[in-house]
Amino acid sequence: MAEGRFAVIGMGRFGSAIAQRLTEKGAEVIAMDASRERIEHVRDKVTYAVALDSTDKDALISQGIEEMDAVVVALGENFQDVLLTTFVLQELGVGRIIVRANGEVQTRILEKMGVKEILSPEAEVSNAVADNLINPHVLMTVTLPDSYQIIEVKAPKGIAGRTLQEIGLREKYKVNLVTLLRWDGTEQPQMEYFSDNTTDIHHHIIGVPTADTVMEETDILLLFGTGKNIQRFIDINS
Repeated sequence: MAEGRFAVIGMGRFGSAIAQRLTEKGAEVIAMDASRERIEHVRDKVTYAVALDSTDKDALISQGIEEMDAVVVALGENFQDVLLTTFVLQELGVGRIIVRANGEVQTRILEKMGVKEILSPEAEVSNAVADNLINPHVLMTVTLPDSYQIIEVKAPKGIAGRTLQEIGLREKYKVNLVTLLRWDGTEQPQMEYFSDNTTDIHHHIIGVPTADTVMEETDILLLFGTGKNIQRFIDINS
C-alpha cells in the first residue's frame, strides 16, 4: 500500500536519492527535472517521471502538483529556479514544501519566503570534499556512532579481477560490502561526485554482491565498517 503521494523536483544526486528512497518505502513518487537525460535515468525507479520546467505554473498544474502530500525542491544548480519554483508552489497552495538550500544566505532567503522545511546538506558535502582531498578514493562518507562509517569509494587497483571471497573483505578487514555500482561501458566513467552537475549516471547498482562477485577496476564500492578498518583496506590494496 502506498505511503503518500510526493513530487521531487530536481533529479541530481540528492533529489534522485530522495525520490528512489520514497519509492522503496511504498510511496507514489513523481520525479521532475528539466533534463530529459536525468528523467530517463530514474524513469524505472520511481512511479512516474516527467521532464518539465518547474518554474512554469501550467506545467506543474498539469501534473496535479497541488494534490501532493509534499513537494521536495532539490534544484541545487540555480537558486533563481529554486526561488521561482518555490514561489509557484506557494501560489498553488501546496500544503508541504521542502526545499534544499546551499548555504546560510539561501536558507535565510527561503525562511523570509515562509518556507518551514529547509534541507541544508552543505555540512555533509564539506565532509565529503575533505575526505576526498585526504584520500582520492573516497567519494562519499556518512559518519555513524561508535566510529562506524558508510563510505563510497573507487575500487582500489589491488582488488580488480578478484572475487569478494578472494579479497576476504569481511574476514581480513572486518568490513562489509553493502553493494557496488558498476560502469555500464557507455562512456568514460566520471568519478567526480561533489555536485549535481557531475553525477556519473553511467554507474548502476548491481544488487547484493555474492562471494563469487568479481571486482572490476571501474567499480564503486559502498562499504560499512569502522573508519580505521576501511582505511586499512584501501591502503593495503591501493
